Amino acid sequence: MVLDAQKMEILMEKFLVIQTAFIGDAILTLPMIQKLKELNPGCRIDVIAIPETAVIFSHSPAVDQVYIFDKRVKHRSLRQVLKFAKFLKQSNYSRIYAPHRSLRTSLLVLFSRVRETFGFDVNSLRHIYKHLAEYHGTIHEVERNLRLMQFPVENGNWRILPQLNIPAEAKSKVEKYFNTEGNNKRYAAIAPGSVWNTKIYPVEYMEEISRFLAGKFDMVFLIGGEKDRKICEELEAKSVRNVKSAAGNFSLIESTEFLRRMDILISNDSAPAHLGMIADIPVLMLYCSTVPDFGFYPYNEKSYFLSFNDLFCKPCGIHGFNECPLGNFACGFGLKPETVISKIKEMINA
Repeated sequence: MVLDAQKMEILMEKFLVIQTAFIGDAILTLPMIQKLKELNPGCRIDVIAIPETAVIFSHSPAVDQVYIFDKRVKHRSLRQVLKFAKFLKQSNYSRIYAPHRSLRTSLLVLFSRVRETFGFDVNSLRHIYKHLAEYHGTIHEVERNLRLMQFPVENGNWRILPQLNIPAEAKSKVEKYFNTEGNNKRYAAIAPGSVWNTKIYPVEYMEEISRFLAGKFDMVFLIGGEKDRKICEELEAKSVRNVKSAAGNFSLIESTEFLRRMDILISNDSAPAHLGMIADIPVLMLYCSTVPDFGFYPYNEKSYFLSFNDLFCKPCGIHGFNECPLGNFACGFGLKPETVISKIKEMINA
C-alpha cells in the first residue's frame, strides 16, 4: 500500500534543534545534528536559528528546514516568543534538543508542549526538560552536544567534523577568484579579527607572523567578514607585497570553499577557525582572553591551539570584552610571535 505524502509526514519522527547562539556555536552543533540523522535515518530535523547563522544550517546535509528566530528585533518581546512557540506546537515535533541555554530557548520549549525535550542541567528553567544532561564546562562543545542527545561518547568518537553542502555557484565564485591568482600555488590565510576586542591577537604581533608566512607561501590572505575589513586592510598596508586582504569578499559558505585551498589558517578564537575545520585544513587558533578549556578549539587532524595561561586574570569572561579589564592585555602580549612562528614551522614542516 502506498501512503500519500501527508500520511508519511504524520508517521515520520520530527526533531527540532534550537540553536540561537553565535556562528561558532552553530557550526559545533552540526555534528550532533549529523549524528541524529545517522541514528534516525527516516526522521525530519528542523532547526531554529538566528538570522546570522541560518545559512549554516540551511547548507547542512542533515537539516530539512530552518526557521529564523530574530531574538534581537522581530522576536524580542515575550508576545512574539509566545507566538513563535504556538507555531512550534502546531508543527507536532516528537523531540526538541536545546543546546542553547538561554531563557528564550526554554520558553520556546515550554510553550511548544513537546513531551520529549533534551536540555542541559544549567539551562534556564531546567525543570521543564524531560531529559537533562550534565553540563561539563571543560569538555569540547561537540562532545557536550552529543551527550545532550544521549549519544555514548567514548574513545574520542565525538570528533565528528561538521559538514556543509557547498553550492555550485559558491564554488564557481571562488574558482574565478583564484584564476586571477594563478594555479598550483601555496596559500596561507590569517583571520585577524573578532567580535570581541580582547580575543584579537595584537596586530603588531600578527604583522610578524604575516611576514614569516609571506616568505613561505606564494600568497597570504587576510580573511574575515565585512566588519573585519578595516583590520585586514590595515594589516595588508603594513605587510609585504604578497599579503592580500580578502575580507568581506565572501559569504560564510563561500569562505569555507575558499579555505579549502589554504595550506594553513591562523585564527583568533573566532568563526573562521571553525570554518577552517569544516574545510579540514590545518588551523592554528590563538587564544587571548579566552581559554581552550571552554571547549571551542579546532579538533581536526593537524590543527593546534596556543594560549598564554600563566595569568591570574585569565579567562576574564566567556566571550571577551571591548577592552582589557586591567588595561594591560597581558593575555595577548604574553603569547609572543616567536612562539606562534615556531608552532607554524612544525605544522608546515618548515
